[in-house]
Amino acid sequence: MLAGYATISHTTDLSRAARLQQENATLARQIGELHGRLVSLSDTLTTISQRDARIRVLANLEPIDPQVQAAGIGGPAGASDLSGLTGIARRSAEVRVDLGALIRRANLLASSFKEAADSLALHTARLAATPSIMPTQGWLSSAFSAMRTHPILHLARPHEGIDVSAPMGSPIEAPAAGVVTDAGWETGYGNTITINHGFGIVTKFAHASKLLVKTGQRVSRGQRIALVGNSGLATGPHLHYEVHVNGRPVNPLKYVLPEGVVTD
Repeated sequence: MLAGYATISHTTDLSRAARLQQENATLARQIGELHGRLVSLSDTLTTISQRDARIRVLANLEPIDPQVQAAGIGGPAGASDLSGLTGIARRSAEVRVDLGALIRRANLLASSFKEAADSLALHTARLAATPSIMPTQGWLSSAFSAMRTHPILHLARPHEGIDVSAPMGSPIEAPAAGVVTDAGWETGYGNTITINHGFGIVTKFAHASKLLVKTGQRVSRGQRIALVGNSGLATGPHLHYEVHVNGRPVNPLKYVLPEGVVTD
C-alpha cells in the first residue's frame, strides 16, 4: 500500500512539474513579447524626444539634459537590485525596471511638452502685443527726441513719440492687439486714443479728427481705430504716435519698420 501511495505521489509530482514547466514556458514567452513591446515603446519615446528637442528650441527653452532624458527622473534601478535573481524571476524584474524607466521618461516628456506649449503661448501673446506696424501711412515730420522746441508753444520740451504727417481723414490702425483704455479729448493732444497691449506695452495716438473705438473695446492689429486730423495743438493734419514700455516712452521706430513713411 505504501508502494502504491509513493507511485501516486510521484506521478502527481511529475504532473505538477510538467504543468509548472508549461506555465513557465508560457510566462517566459509572454515576458519576451512584453520586452519586445517595451523596446518598440522605447524607440517611439526616443523619436518623440527628438521632436521635443526641436519644439523646445522654437519655444526658446533650454534642451533637456540627454542623460536625464534617457534615464528619466530618478533613473532605473541598479544592477545590484537584480542580484540573486535568475531565470524568469530575473527577466520579470528587468521588465519591471524597464517599464518604470519608460514611465518616468514619458512623464518627463509630458512635462516638457507642457512647458513648451506654455512658452509658445506666451511668445505668441507677446508677439501679438508688440506694435509692429506703422499706424498710418505718411511721412515722418518729427522724430522721437529727449528735447525739442514745440512748434506752437515755442518751448523746449521732450517729444515722447513721432509725428507722421498724412492727409486729413487718413486711417489710423492699431499696431497690435490690445484694449482701449482711453478714447476722448485730452488737452494739447486733442482727440486721443490709448491702448494697453499687455506685457507693459502702451501706445497713444493723438490729434485725430474722429475716433472709431470706445474705452474698454478690444482691438486687433490692423483694426481701424481713428482718422488723422489736427485736433488739439497741431499745425496741420498728422498723427502723434507714442509707445510706452513699463511706463517709459521709447522710440516707436524701434518696434516697427516704417514702411511708407517718408523722412524727406
